Amino acid sequence: MKRRLTLAGLVAAPWLLSACARPQVATRWYELRSPPPAAVPPVRPGDGALWEVASAVGLPGALERETLVVASGAASLEPLPGHRWVEPLRDAIPRLLVADLAALRGPGLVWRAPVPSGVEVTRRLRVEIVTLIADAGRQKLRLQARWWLGDTRAGGAAPALGQADVDIALTDTSVDALAAAHRQALWQLAVRIVESGPA
Repeated sequence: MKRRLTLAGLVAAPWLLSACARPQVATRWYELRSPPPAAVPPVRPGDGALWEVASAVGLPGALERETLVVASGAASLEPLPGHRWVEPLRDAIPRLLVADLAALRGPGLVWRAPVPSGVEVTRRLRVEIVTLIADAGRQKLRLQARWWLGDTRAGGAAPALGQADVDIALTDTSVDALAAAHRQALWQLAVRIVESGPA
């Protein structure tokens, strides 16, 4: 019995030593804050059309993870160990986009799909994020997105395609500034969508 315990200890010892030798990276958490990062302009007059926003936003694979990433080299990405989103972007982005669009268009005019029974929407919006990543030097964050806004009424026009290409200058090279820039980019996207389509 003693010999078995000794052999087991010898087998486990290298693993324990290597585990102790690895530095533990403390995790820092980041969130996309709910309030808009800029002053909300006055709601522009419009036709009162009710928008239904798709419950999911298309995201590139690089954003389908909890770790923040930045560009590196000609075509690679660099994850930032220990820096993670509290809420996955696939959940945070649609939620904030709907809130920002509602703030820009006015109360009760923007709904996230599926809408409650009794709400008759006249336009449907679908959004896809193509790029949302900072450059290797963390000088700016680039957002590229496209969206389709269609009329749900009989005989309505086919969905119109809109596109945005936005650069957000980072205030410094910290990961906190990087996370804050993500929020600013989403707000700019909402502004572009509202400006490009019928009110």
